[in-house]
Amino acid sequence: MSSDKKASAHWEGRGKAGQGTISTESGALAARSYGFASRFGDDRSGTNPEELVGAAHAACFAMAFSLACDKAGFETKRVDTTAQVRLAAQGDGFAIDRIVLTLDALIPGIDEKRFQELAQAAKKGCPLSKALAAVPEMTLTATLHR
Repeated sequence: MSSDKKASAHWEGRGKAGQGTISTESGALAARSYGFASRFGDDRSGTNPEELVGAAHAACFAMAFSLACDKAGFETKRVDTTAQVRLAAQGDGFAIDRIVLTLDALIPGIDEKRFQELAQAAKKGCPLSKALAAVPEMTLTATLHR
């Protein structure tokens, strides 16, 4: 089973003064603005690539974790995940040097050890984690609620 998904970006203007839009095939993002201020400044009206990578990673991990729990015989009542993506200066440019995943889940009947094992396995097996393997630091803090 394979699936191709498509997103696009449009940019106008020069460097820091330019502005762009991001769109997705599904329409979830339709010409959503982004620019230097929404990436490096305090403009919260637009998005930025790191925020989108974080959203994608959090969504992918949450699904991978729920599927792993289901396969192991546990029902995930609630799975909340955040992904904090850091863009840092590196040489003459920038690089994503850290992703911090935080999982908060409600799973009846699972013990802490098995929960942590499934969370770490989902982090390792999540397609976005694999795609982002070049990021030097990727951590996971997982909290279980019963």
